[in-house]
Amino acid sequence: MNLNDLHIFVQAVESGGFAAAARRLRIPKSTVSKRVAELEDGLGARLIQRTSRSFTLTDVGRDFYDHARAAVIEAEAAENVVRRRQVEPSGVVKITTAVPTAQFRLAERLPLLARTYPKLRVELHATDRFVDVVQEGFDIAVRSHFAPLPASGLVQRRLAVESIILVASPGYLAEHGKPRHPEDLSEHDGLPTSATATTWKLRGRSGEAALVVPRARMIADESIVLLKAAIAGLGIVCMPETLVRADVEAGRLVRVLPGWTAGMVTTTILTPHRRGQLPAVRAVIDFLMEGADAA
Repeated sequence: MNLNDLHIFVQAVESGGFAAAARRLRIPKSTVSKRVAELEDGLGARLIQRTSRSFTLTDVGRDFYDHARAAVIEAEAAENVVRRRQVEPSGVVKITTAVPTAQFRLAERLPLLARTYPKLRVELHATDRFVDVVQEGFDIAVRSHFAPLPASGLVQRRLAVESIILVASPGYLAEHGKPRHPEDLSEHDGLPTSATATTWKLRGRSGEAALVVPRARMIADESIVLLKAAIAGLGIVCMPETLVRADVEAGRLVRVLPGWTAGMVTTTILTPHRRGQLPAVRAVIDFLMEGADAA
């Protein structure tokens, strides 16, 4: 079946006649009439009852129109996907995110993005304060969160979900011993994020839970500070896997209680609905999502 014939048939129906469809398509009326007639011949069914005064769909014509219109829409969508990729994204895309997310999730990806799309300019604003994406004119927000985000009218795409794990330096574990059970942590130094977060809620592989209170050796609400403190041997720290992966792979940190986690953190991309459809913004989102899949 010729897709062009489906397109002409749909236009004829939506225009209310062959003459109107011909004007919309900028082709002769005789061509519209001929293509619809050949479509009907190929199907062996009358789709349109037409006289000099009326133009109505038959019962089978109405059913055929519903499917033909869907096929045309899908074909146009497929074409648009290719065209969007052929057009090189350009312009400014403004991103806001928290400092740790910028450092550990975006710092390596954004230079690759700039090389892939040289006509695209990203403006990254890293801050730990809450940013109103719409009011402050941002195209994209990348947020890491422990609980579901509240409804905001922004389009959400989940970038990653990862465990929060416990790590310490080999030197610290050599000096203080390696915890075998969660309750052992009460005899160890911990590196909490605040004076009110000194109790760690752990969960095992089988779903069992444990509340532990290590000795607060040092408190800081900044990830890099806590990471450096752990590497320096000051104690055990709870951090998302992404933040400690390089140091674990390099041997500067070691996983503690590998069967237990301290919760999950989700990273989500948010965009205002209309701005998310812009080619440049769409390209940045797709690039970040591809990076998440590769990781």
